[in-house]
Amino acid sequence: MISKTERQRFEKAGRRAEFLACWFLRLKGYRILTQRFKTRQGEVDIIAKNRKHIVVVEVKQRATAEKLHEIVSYENSQRVMNAAEIFLNKHREFQKTDYDLRFDIIHVIGRWKILHIPDAFRGY
Repeated sequence: MISKTERQRFEKAGRRAEFLACWFLRLKGYRILTQRFKTRQGEVDIIAKNRKHIVVVEVKQRATAEKLHEIVSYENSQRVMNAAEIFLNKHREFQKTDYDLRFDIIHVIGRWKILHIPDAFRGY
């Protein structure tokens, strides 16, 4: 079982990774629409807009690059997709236009290395 201090440390590392991911996306020209969008079905770390895409981003932080492909499970991807659908239903302005929905993953490896995988959920 994870202790309270360990859980707090993981939470702090996760928030830092999300902060870095937001800045990374901003530098690439994305506009951040919301962070930590929570629903009963799941949570979305970042929702951003880039040109004609609404991009739903799952952020993961790990110390090393080993087993990166195993980080986001099928169940996790389904929760993220369900939460994204709820976001779009609440924000009708994105449904009326020709935005494409895309699911990305950003891995923060170590303290500073960022790996962005666009359209990561296509295989699910």
